[in-house]
Amino acid sequence: MNPHAKLLSSVSLILGTSITISSNHWMMAWTGLETNTLAIIPLIAKSHHPRAIEAAIKYFLVQATASALVLFSSLMNAWFTGQWDITQLNHQTPCLLLTTAIAMKLGLVPFHFWFPEVLQGSSLTTALLLSTVMKLPPITILFMTSHSLNSTLLTTMAIASTALGGWMGLNQTQLRKILAFSSISHLGWMIIIMTYNPKLTLLTFYLYTLITTTVFLALNKTKTLKLQTMMTSWTKIPTLNATLMLTLLSLAGLPPLTGFLPKWLIIQELTKQELTAAATIIALLSLLSLFFYLRLTYYSTVTLPPNSTNHMKQWHINKPTNTTLAILTSLSTLLLPLSPMTLTLV
Repeated sequence: MNPHAKLLSSVSLILGTSITISSNHWMMAWTGLETNTLAIIPLIAKSHHPRAIEAAIKYFLVQATASALVLFSSLMNAWFTGQWDITQLNHQTPCLLLTTAIAMKLGLVPFHFWFPEVLQGSSLTTALLLSTVMKLPPITILFMTSHSLNSTLLTTMAIASTALGGWMGLNQTQLRKILAFSSISHLGWMIIIMTYNPKLTLLTFYLYTLITTTVFLALNKTKTLKLQTMMTSWTKIPTLNATLMLTLLSLAGLPPLTGFLPKWLIIQELTKQELTAAATIIALLSLLSLFFYLRLTYYSTVTLPPNSTNHMKQWHINKPTNTTLAILTSLSTLLLPLSPMTLTLV
């Protein structure tokens, strides 16, 4: 890809995200969302592979439909209330339309169908952007309108997303699809608490971004795309492979790792809101996704490949230490002791 085109896409991505998260006017927020969509499409299609082109077209169609719904809901809200302020979403119909549009943009159930296919057709770096940076503007819009949203609808979508993300990830062998269904499952945890404690949703998103970034960068470093090649990745960088196991367990939400913190706080908040049934259901459904996280750790560190493996073992090369990856791995596994301070902030 041309360096100038890559620079233009990257700057447009940062600009679109900044416009959306800092605006109070619906038109400015919509402009930022559209800028984001147009900026990420060249990055998805840069390999010129048919699967990448298909992923770019799917992404464009879904995001264009969602942006049209956002614009339509803001127009309807302006018609009913006479103002374009994002926080003044006071009518039921615009609320439902906006919830549908943001669910499409995020990949929540039942609008999840595009997300695994788009990630599978993208490179690991672009898949990382789609899983983290591209979800920040829609979640920010939900954060600003959280007081007006229908909590029953969000809870239903959240439980369905957690169930489907865990269930569909069980039978996958492609790592990008597994991480896509992992993202759908984590979005369920974020959305279920949105109307009760929006700051906790943002905290969950930040920690998810931190851990997912670490996983994607580690997989990109070892050039691992499938479960079969994950069995031989230990021969390339053994230390990174061992820390990847801890990061995956943190993403699964096992104590005493960082990923346990948001789930702990969300279950606690749901119990405070007398939603014990919802807390119990979403905690049990997270066991589905725990299975494929454990399978990933099992494949990467516990097992050795059989002698008849079809994949060549990688040479063990002493490469220079990646400081950024080391810092991200440490944060992804060791932040749980900061939970008392986090509780005071939330």
